[in-house]
Amino acid sequence: MDPEVVQQFLDQQREQAPEDLQQDFLNIEDYWDRKLWHQLTGLLVDYFNNPASSSQRLPLFKHFVLSFSDKINQLRFVALGLAAATQCEDEHERLGFFKDLAKKVNKPGSQDAYVYALVAGSEVKLKLKDLEGARKDLDAAEAILDNFDSIETEVHAAFYRNNAGYYEASADSARFYRSTLLYLACIDATKLPSAESQQIAYDLSIAALVSDSIYNFGELLLHPILSSLTSTLHVWLRDLLFAFNRGDLGAWNALEANLPKAPLLEQHRTFLYQKISLAALTEAVFRRPPHDRAMTFRTISTETNVKQEDIEILIMKALSLGLLKGSIDQVGEVARINWVQPKVLDLEQVGGMRTRLKEWDGSINRLGNWIEGVGRDVWAA
Repeated sequence: MDPEVVQQFLDQQREQAPEDLQQDFLNIEDYWDRKLWHQLTGLLVDYFNNPASSSQRLPLFKHFVLSFSDKINQLRFVALGLAAATQCEDEHERLGFFKDLAKKVNKPGSQDAYVYALVAGSEVKLKLKDLEGARKDLDAAEAILDNFDSIETEVHAAFYRNNAGYYEASADSARFYRSTLLYLACIDATKLPSAESQQIAYDLSIAALVSDSIYNFGELLLHPILSSLTSTLHVWLRDLLFAFNRGDLGAWNALEANLPKAPLLEQHRTFLYQKISLAALTEAVFRRPPHDRAMTFRTISTETNVKQEDIEILIMKALSLGLLKGSIDQVGEVARINWVQPKVLDLEQVGGMRTRLKEWDGSINRLGNWIEGVGRDVWAA
């Protein structure tokens, strides 16, 4: 592009810029004159991030940034493009813009930028209900990401955020849950707006509860984002997650009246009862020392508040899901458990483990004293 034409365009845009952005524009023009690409890119990123520049981003990108796009960091170039695309008239125009952007950076040395643009396009396709197209772009992006030893966290964050969006649209709760947690691992969640934090915490909680493959909520229970529900009308949802973690059927009975507030939970009411019954079973086993895990169905029923006639099916379900390992004596109505799936413990559960460790320590001391007493002559010899 002719430098004189570019300068004329910049002069025209500067005249149209809000008064508080005039100096920023002069700085951009100054670096353009001196062709200091890194500094110019930084100024443009700051300028595009200023809300007052919204009306000028798209023309600046098309008539100015594109004129030197191959001379600047390609990831920052795509970032400028994403900011400019907010001015597109509709999603179809935005999708075409991202496709052109992706083609421009699809080079061996800028595959990270290509992934960034590709993922942006997938987000638009999700909004247009093109799930197949979005999945195709996300799969292509994932294949490239798998070959990188390291990459900017903003690229990974964009990928996981949109991957979660796809699984949410596909009603795949387990994959939505895992992708969202990976997204949170790539960002500073404390800097999210409170409304966004609360929405993510709400969606994660619902996904964890209704998924038929997630029985351990440890990572979510420990994540600070769950605390964003504390001061909201959805605080009962946080309490329900902790009740599930404890296998607390009493808390379930107190909290289940809230289920109609979340239609998806109400639809899964029967499944949720089965799920917390499994949690109650694993908690009952966990509370017992390893040498005392042969439990009668009656004992399990008493400790879990599950009907005795449902215990055998409950244990078989737990064994099939890998929550427990062991065997069942159907005739004697006894379950012999030798392993229980590890999980995150609350303070009460930690206290129970401390008590069991103290008991174990006492048993070891008593055994040592007994061996020393009966084998005194042997030790003397």
